[in-house]
Amino acid sequence: MSTTPRPFNIDCKLSYKLSQTTDFVFQIHALEGQDQHILSESLKITPSAHYRVYEDPQAGQRFLRVQAKVGTLTLRYKAKVQVARPYRKRKAPELPIAELPDNVLHNLMPTRYCESDLLASAAVKLFGGVPPGCSRVEAICEWIHHNIEYRTGSSDSTTTACDVFLRHAGVCRDFAHLGVTLCRALNIPARLAVGYAMFDTPPPDFHAMFEAYVGGRWELFDPTRMSDPRDLVLIATGRDAKDVAFATIFGPAQTLAILPEVERG
Repeated sequence: MSTTPRPFNIDCKLSYKLSQTTDFVFQIHALEGQDQHILSESLKITPSAHYRVYEDPQAGQRFLRVQAKVGTLTLRYKAKVQVARPYRKRKAPELPIAELPDNVLHNLMPTRYCESDLLASAAVKLFGGVPPGCSRVEAICEWIHHNIEYRTGSSDSTTTACDVFLRHAGVCRDFAHLGVTLCRALNIPARLAVGYAMFDTPPPDFHAMFEAYVGGRWELFDPTRMSDPRDLVLIATGRDAKDVAFATIFGPAQTLAILPEVERG
């Protein structure tokens, strides 16, 4: 079932204080394609700095490279994006390994933050008896939502899915990592998805969900239940957080503001 296209207005502001010349790689541009279309966009960097934007030829996501000098750096990315993500097919089946597309296979493998090999036994014990397909991914999300506490400050950049599974606490990135990991442990291809989302709490921030490959397409899931997956304005997808970080900083930088705001157009 299709959904009526909906426009969203993005207004993302990032600000840093630099004590020396610093290089950045940002992922803040909305993704073109995959159920969404960019109607307009603009980027302003203050003060003027050397930058360029390049695109991943396979995934389509864009990277912004910036080199800034000592002082304050401010980025303002604005966009109007139309999202037309179809309703999830709840009866979508899992595909046998032999029928998976070649470019999907790597989303079955353990990664830095998603140790699916270490959680394989737990995944089979918890979800091995659930009928395969989209309903099993939904069961994974249900379990995460009821067993993992959303707690700001409970994790950091080194926290993995195994850590979250044992600590029973995390933030959206951790919920998504655990969803990816449990899916992969059951031979369901899965990947992290990040973007702009509408939710009341916590304060404005980038949001992480995950996608599972069922029924021959990628379907979005949000085990935090903080936002409707059909409303996520995608920025990037990747194997785990190391592929989709909104900012990678090479040098000393003090963060002054992270304000990725989105509203219905």
